[in-house]
Amino acid sequence: MAALRFGASTGRMTLAGNDNGMFYFLVNTETVKAIFNEDVKEFNKTFNNKTVKANFDLDFTNNAKDLSSENVAAIIRGTEKPDEYIVVSAHLDHEGVKDGEVYNGADDDGSGTVAVLEIAEAFAKAKKDGHGPKRSIVFLNVTGEEKGLLGSQHYTDNDPIFPLANTVANLNIDMIGRVDPKRKTGDRNYIYLIGSDKLSTELHNISEEVNTKYAKVELDYTYNDDNDPNRFYYRSDHYNFAKNNIPVIFYFNGTHDDYHRPSDTPDKIEYDLLENRTRLVFYTAWELANRASRIIVDKAE
Repeated sequence: MAALRFGASTGRMTLAGNDNGMFYFLVNTETVKAIFNEDVKEFNKTFNNKTVKANFDLDFTNNAKDLSSENVAAIIRGTEKPDEYIVVSAHLDHEGVKDGEVYNGADDDGSGTVAVLEIAEAFAKAKKDGHGPKRSIVFLNVTGEEKGLLGSQHYTDNDPIFPLANTVANLNIDMIGRVDPKRKTGDRNYIYLIGSDKLSTELHNISEEVNTKYAKVELDYTYNDDNDPNRFYYRSDHYNFAKNNIPVIFYFNGTHDDYHRPSDTPDKIEYDLLENRTRLVFYTAWELANRASRIIVDKAE
């Protein structure tokens, strides 16, 4: 139970300096008796669901290791409002190699990282042609998502390169290259949208209008439900922006049988869907960057 909850053989990662100094361990009945001089059954009767203080010596070996990884960020400066920022993000990490098998991560999140690159290329071409965005666009590929959203947490909590107060929105792309086999009805040209209306009604409306005008993707809000048992809203990098009251949209195609398996390979990507979904993100970012007024956050917590 402890291994499953707090990290099995693959290890649990946290940002350096972010631990709270708490140790978690399991004790057997003999240890309870040694510490409290009481039979465990009697102990449970007295102290069940209560906090109990005790003094004892603990001899342990700390097997933690310092690791380093990198977020990769780039920016196209806005022509009129360079100090307001639209962040387009995806995570660059996956599961690596396990038991000699390469976990390719073509959909999770190769699809997102290449989408960010294509969107960056489109904005760069626009700027070269004299049509640069009015607001700045930050292209952010973050690390450590699979270990607990660590790269985006580092960006928002430790080292926001660009001020969070001036960050207009985050458009986060995590798995947009496949079709969810559990989705039985509707067009294959769909995308799950999560979070678009959580903080800004205006962002949600802009997203809908841009899609109707340009991309014409079926927008599915199944996982946007506050009671969604999958809790996807909390499971990708946009959440670290949302917790800071920055409006977000999470673009997601759903899981499939190759999710977090070596079989998540490029030959299974449906490239026409990947292209059109990427266009939707681009046009949304374009609208946010070039509209006269910054979007209103009307649901801040």
